[in-house]
Amino acid sequence: MSSEANDLAHIGENVSLIINGASPPDESKIPIISPVDGREIWTYSSATVENAHQAIEAAKAAFPAWASTNALARSEILVRAAEIFLQRREELEKYMKLETAANDAFIGFNILATVQQLKDIAGRVTRIQGDFPSVEDDSRSALVLKEPYGVILGIAPWNAPYILGTRAVAAALATGNTTILKGSELAPRCFRAIVDIFHDAGLPKGCFNLLFVAPESAAEVSAALIKHPAVAKINFTGSTAIGRIVASTAGEYLKPILLELGGKATAIVFEDANLKKAAQACLLGALLHSGQVCMATERILVHSSIASAFAEQLKETLSNMQQLPDSAPTLISRKAIDRVRGLIIDALGKGATCLSDSHTDRPDGTLHPVILDNVNPGMDIFYTESFGPVVTFHTFDTEEEALNIANDTEYGLSGAIFTENLRRGLRVAKKYTTGAVHINSMSIHDEPALPHGGTKSSGFGRFNSDQGLHEFLRTKVVTWEN
Repeated sequence: MSSEANDLAHIGENVSLIINGASPPDESKIPIISPVDGREIWTYSSATVENAHQAIEAAKAAFPAWASTNALARSEILVRAAEIFLQRREELEKYMKLETAANDAFIGFNILATVQQLKDIAGRVTRIQGDFPSVEDDSRSALVLKEPYGVILGIAPWNAPYILGTRAVAAALATGNTTILKGSELAPRCFRAIVDIFHDAGLPKGCFNLLFVAPESAAEVSAALIKHPAVAKINFTGSTAIGRIVASTAGEYLKPILLELGGKATAIVFEDANLKKAAQACLLGALLHSGQVCMATERILVHSSIASAFAEQLKETLSNMQQLPDSAPTLISRKAIDRVRGLIIDALGKGATCLSDSHTDRPDGTLHPVILDNVNPGMDIFYTESFGPVVTFHTFDTEEEALNIANDTEYGLSGAIFTENLRRGLRVAKKYTTGAVHINSMSIHDEPALPHGGTKSSGFGRFNSDQGLHEFLRTKVVTWEN
């Protein structure tokens, strides 16, 4: 057993569901294999359709009292949850390390970003207001009210469990909804820690229910959750392929949905860019958390006049990055490694070349970071989100050509532009079809004050900021005659 595992009290225990503040009987115990060392660390319970219905009924029963709770009281619970996240930081770090193999820097970012998210929502929720608009008839008055939907289903992935798991429920709870979180079965202890923190912060039982579902049961249980009449809205963060299924099911039952899906971010490097800074940002954007981030840089697009110089800068920067501690890209599973390797082999077999030193596996099964050159649309990786430590290198001559390449993807979540000419940066950003564009910084950026979401096959709706709060409030008009 790894040293990380030895000092955790939960090794070998089962991570159970939480329904109405308690754990139902464990009918299944499915092993969790740590990607850090390939060993079983604990098990988790897989929800049945009956469990799904129980969670919905618990949330439905808790809704009237929670919706009528003063906004300030709800805000205070979020603030206490943020404090507990910090108090339990060391424990939370170990869970995320064992379950996702993230490095220390990414884990630390996850916890601190979650704390900031909770504090930001807590500060906004007490300022939610309706409107008292003027109407046509002087004998009539009107109010535009904001009210919670009811039961919200949140579905969150494993790769940033604290940020994304909390995001799936925090704004919904703050605005008076009750929630069910379907957490990833790959990181159950992380998601269970979120629920425990909210309960310890004073959240009433039934307001936050937690389910995990084994892959073979996911379709059946997810459909049961979505179609239940008491579930009023769904938010989903994950792959575009699964997002389509979730959205299709929600559409069949006329349920509103908020989606944040995959990405294929391009970093556009103009000839006047600071090459050292751009190289560092491009590679960090491509390789952070082994590329297992939806906003990760998948394409580096460089003006042809600096292509050779920038390629050398990339290689030098990559060499320095690989000498840092925790730099070995460890993917979540062998299946993920095989998938990424398949994309690389397909590209090399069709004429791509490798700018980086190697594309082979390390002895421990992890992948070397890979920069591929001479990539064209006939290769799978040109359009497919790799979700791994691989990025492709391209050149352009004009702004129009750069935008044509950057926009030549079904995705539209994030992107980056590197130039010392702000006017040009803003001009290109406006024509870049994506949810966010970051000038002179990497494509991965998310903070509570900024609306976050995508366009095209990267989803619709927005998390974060005031827009994120209003995603979980519906509008009601009330009129009366004087």
